[in-house]
Amino acid sequence: MKTEKINPMREIKIEKITLSIGGTGENLEKGVRLLERLTGQKPSKTKSKKRIPTLNVRPGLEVGTVVTIRKNLREFLNRMLKAIDNKLKKKQISENNFSFGIEEYIEIPGIEYQRDVGVIGLDVTVVFKRSGRRVKLKKIKRGNVSKKQSISKEEIIKFMEEKFKTEFV
Repeated sequence: MKTEKINPMREIKIEKITLSIGGTGENLEKGVRLLERLTGQKPSKTKSKKRIPTLNVRPGLEVGTVVTIRKNLREFLNRMLKAIDNKLKKKQISENNFSFGIEEYIEIPGIEYQRDVGVIGLDVTVVFKRSGRRVKLKKIKRGNVSKKQSISKEEIIKFMEEKFKTEFV
């Protein structure tokens, strides 16, 4: 009898979780305060590159704030998924990642309403990786990585159902 060996290079891991909030002026400052409270990290602001006259956006205007989390990913992702009742749509998944929105931050367990912030929603993006991805990203002795190294929708769905008990609609 042969026992099936699991290839450690095929194992799927969560690389990072990115939280983002869009807005300008006062709404942007509220978003920065909210992301600081949620993560304990200092968020960075993103600037516009295009002009959108209908939204009064010009190049160089700060239009959003982003923070990336790379530690304690499992427990943080569990909290974010509880805010949406562990349900995701299949169209929210793409190759190597998935994204979802939380309409109001007070839906996240353990977070109370903050008067100075008000009611704001945020976007959550979860990025997956496999071992060996650094070969493609590094600067010296860079190599190519085959298509087999990317993570498909089906693999992400299977991973999330097994590890996080997530339902897909």
